[in-house]
Amino acid sequence: MSYPIKSRSNTWFLLPIFFGIIGGVIAFFVLRHDDPNKAKNCLYLGMVFMIIGIIFNIFVTASIPGIESGFNVNI
Repeated sequence: MSYPIKSRSNTWFLLPIFFGIIGGVIAFFVLRHDDPNKAKNCLYLGMVFMIIGIIFNIFVTASIPGIESGFNVNI
């Protein structure tokens, strides 16, 4: 079954930017029949932002000094 290709708005790129891979998957399933190229790009953008978020969290977690298991609490 062939679907006609319709151009969709560029505001769909905001979904993966704000929600990462979840937004990319949602945008992919909404756009896949109307604009397949934009759907793939939204999915890729969601993956890129997910990877950037993971790397950012690793750097932030590694830079926090003095986190220990007990947090110096005496009970």
